Amino acid sequence: MSRGIRIGAVAVALAVMFALGWGVARTGIGQAVPIESLSDLERDFTERMQNVVLVGHFTIEGRETGGGSPERYEIARVVKIGDDRWRFDVHMVYGSVDATLPVVVPIVWAGDTPMVSITDFTIPTLGTFTARVFFYGDRYGGSWQHGRFGGLMYGQIEPMDAN
Repeated sequence: MSRGIRIGAVAVALAVMFALGWGVARTGIGQAVPIESLSDLERDFTERMQNVVLVGHFTIEGRETGGGSPERYEIARVVKIGDDRWRFDVHMVYGSVDATLPVVVPIVWAGDTPMVSITDFTIPTLGTFTARVFFYGDRYGGSWQHGRFGGLMYGQIEPMDAN
Protein backbone atom coordinates (compact mmCIF):
# COMPACT_ATOMS: atom_id res chain seq x y z
CA MET A 1 0.00 0.00 0.00
CA SER A 2 1.37 3.39 -0.91
CA ARG A 3 2.23 5.97 1.72
CA GLY A 4 -0.51 8.34 0.45
CA ILE A 5 -3.20 5.68 0.83
CA ARG A 6 -2.02 4.87 4.38
CA ILE A 7 -2.06 8.55 5.36
CA GLY A 8 -5.54 8.89 3.84
CA ALA A 9 -6.77 5.80 5.74
CA VAL A 10 -5.38 7.16 9.01
CA ALA A 11 -7.01 10.55 8.36
CA VAL A 12 -10.37 8.89 7.68
CA ALA A 13 -10.03 6.73 10.82
CA LEU A 14 -9.22 9.80 12.92
CA ALA A 15 -12.18 11.71 11.45
CA VAL A 16 -14.52 8.80 12.24
CA MET A 17 -13.18 8.53 15.81
CA PHE A 18 -13.58 12.29 16.25
CA ALA A 19 -17.15 12.19 14.92
CA LEU A 20 -18.06 9.28 17.21
CA GLY A 21 -16.49 11.02 20.21
CA TRP A 22 -18.31 14.25 19.38
CA GLY A 23 -21.61 12.35 19.04
CA VAL A 24 -21.16 10.60 22.39
CA ALA A 25 -20.22 13.86 24.11
CA ARG A 26 -23.10 15.77 22.48
CA THR A 27 -25.75 13.20 23.38
CA GLY A 28 -24.30 12.21 26.74
CA ILE A 29 -24.67 8.55 25.77
CA GLY A 30 -21.98 7.30 28.13
CA GLN A 31 -22.54 9.60 31.10
CA ALA A 32 -25.12 8.38 33.60
CA VAL A 33 -26.25 10.67 36.40
CA PRO A 34 -25.14 9.16 39.77
CA ILE A 35 -28.00 7.08 41.19
CA GLU A 36 -27.74 8.79 44.58
CA SER A 37 -28.64 12.13 42.98
CA LEU A 38 -31.92 10.81 41.52
CA SER A 39 -35.30 11.52 43.09
CA ASP A 40 -37.21 8.57 44.54
CA LEU A 41 -39.46 8.45 41.45
CA GLU A 42 -36.48 8.52 39.09
CA ARG A 43 -34.67 5.82 41.07
CA ASP A 44 -37.80 3.62 41.09
CA PHE A 45 -38.12 4.06 37.32
CA THR A 46 -34.49 3.07 36.64
CA GLU A 47 -34.79 0.03 38.92
CA ARG A 48 -38.09 -1.02 37.33
CA MET A 49 -36.70 -0.74 33.79
CA GLN A 50 -33.68 -3.05 34.23
CA ASN A 51 -33.70 -6.20 32.03
CA VAL A 52 -37.33 -5.94 31.00
CA VAL A 53 -39.34 -6.58 27.88
CA LEU A 54 -42.20 -4.45 26.63
CA VAL A 55 -44.60 -7.02 25.23
CA GLY A 56 -47.73 -5.72 23.61
CA HIS A 57 -49.42 -4.51 20.47
CA PHE A 58 -49.51 -1.55 18.15
CA THR A 59 -52.22 -0.35 15.82
CA ILE A 60 -51.97 1.48 12.52
CA GLU A 61 -54.63 4.10 12.05
CA GLY A 62 -56.99 3.20 9.22
CA ARG A 63 -56.09 -0.50 9.19
CA GLU A 64 -58.15 -3.21 10.83
CA THR A 65 -55.77 -5.32 12.92
CA GLY A 66 -58.16 -6.81 15.50
CA GLY A 67 -56.47 -5.53 18.66
CA GLY A 68 -53.17 -4.64 17.08
CA SER A 69 -50.05 -6.26 15.72
CA PRO A 70 -47.56 -7.78 18.18
CA GLU A 71 -44.54 -5.74 19.31
CA ARG A 72 -41.60 -6.52 21.57
CA TYR A 73 -38.82 -4.28 22.85
CA GLU A 74 -36.06 -5.68 25.06
CA ILE A 75 -34.62 -3.08 27.44
CA ALA A 76 -31.33 -3.87 29.15
CA ARG A 77 -31.44 -0.71 31.24
CA VAL A 78 -32.59 2.88 31.45
CA VAL A 79 -30.36 5.58 32.93
CA LYS A 80 -30.74 9.30 33.38
CA ILE A 81 -28.02 11.24 31.59
CA GLY A 82 -29.15 14.84 31.98
CA ASP A 83 -31.95 17.16 33.07
CA ASP A 84 -34.73 15.43 31.14
CA ARG A 85 -32.60 13.10 28.98
CA TRP A 86 -32.66 9.36 29.54
CA ARG A 87 -30.81 6.58 27.72
CA PHE A 88 -32.70 3.39 26.91
CA ASP A 89 -30.36 0.54 25.96
CA VAL A 90 -32.88 -1.26 23.77
CA HIS A 91 -32.85 -4.18 21.35
CA MET A 92 -35.32 -3.55 18.54
CA VAL A 93 -36.51 -5.49 15.55
CA TYR A 94 -38.25 -3.19 13.08
CA GLY A 95 -38.68 -4.42 9.53
CA SER A 96 -35.31 -5.78 8.41
CA VAL A 97 -33.41 -3.95 11.19
CA ASP A 98 -32.35 -6.04 14.21
CA ALA A 99 -30.09 -3.99 16.50
CA THR A 100 -29.29 -2.94 20.05
CA LEU A 101 -29.15 0.83 20.27
CA PRO A 102 -28.57 3.39 22.99
CA VAL A 103 -31.59 5.60 22.40
CA VAL A 104 -31.49 8.96 24.21
CA VAL A 105 -34.93 10.52 24.67
CA PRO A 106 -36.56 13.14 26.85
CA ILE A 107 -38.71 11.93 29.72
CA VAL A 108 -41.36 14.22 31.18
CA TRP A 109 -43.23 13.44 34.36
CA ALA A 110 -47.01 13.59 34.71
CA GLY A 111 -47.14 13.45 38.49
CA ASP A 112 -45.68 10.04 39.33
CA THR A 113 -45.76 8.77 35.73
CA PRO A 114 -42.73 8.95 33.39
CA MET A 115 -43.50 9.56 29.71
CA VAL A 116 -41.24 9.53 26.66
CA SER A 117 -42.09 12.69 24.74
CA ILE A 118 -40.49 12.92 21.29
CA THR A 119 -41.41 15.07 18.29
CA ASP A 120 -39.78 14.54 14.88
CA PHE A 121 -37.08 12.48 16.59
CA THR A 122 -34.65 10.58 14.35
CA ILE A 123 -33.43 7.14 15.40
CA PRO A 124 -30.46 6.13 13.21
CA THR A 125 -31.35 3.39 10.70
CA LEU A 126 -35.04 3.46 11.71
CA GLY A 127 -36.31 6.90 10.73
CA THR A 128 -38.12 9.84 12.29
CA PHE A 129 -40.80 9.39 14.95
CA THR A 130 -43.19 11.38 17.09
CA ALA A 131 -44.49 9.58 20.19
CA ARG A 132 -45.86 9.91 23.67
CA VAL A 133 -45.37 6.70 25.65
CA PHE A 134 -46.07 6.41 29.38
CA PHE A 135 -44.95 3.76 31.86
CA TYR A 136 -47.10 3.00 34.88
CA GLY A 137 -46.77 -0.04 37.13
CA ASP A 138 -46.36 -3.05 34.88
CA ARG A 139 -47.94 -1.41 31.81
CA TYR A 140 -47.03 0.99 29.03
CA GLY A 141 -49.17 2.78 26.47
CA GLY A 142 -49.14 5.64 24.06
CA SER A 143 -49.43 7.16 20.64
CA TRP A 144 -46.89 7.02 17.82
CA GLN A 145 -46.31 8.51 14.36
CA HIS A 146 -43.73 7.46 11.74
CA GLY A 147 -44.06 9.38 8.50
CA ARG A 148 -47.60 8.97 7.20
CA PHE A 149 -48.30 6.01 9.51
CA GLY A 150 -49.36 6.28 13.12
CA GLY A 151 -51.42 4.64 15.78
CA LEU A 152 -51.50 3.42 19.35
CA MET A 153 -49.25 1.09 21.33
CA TYR A 154 -49.85 -0.70 24.61
CA GLY A 155 -48.78 -3.70 26.63
CA GLN A 156 -47.08 -5.18 29.67
CA ILE A 157 -43.63 -4.58 31.15
CA GLU A 158 -42.25 -8.01 32.01
CA PRO A 159 -38.94 -9.30 33.40
CA MET A 160 -36.63 -10.32 30.57
CA ASP A 161 -35.99 -13.76 32.09
CA ALA A 162 -39.75 -14.51 31.96
CA ASN A 163 -39.71 -14.33 28.15
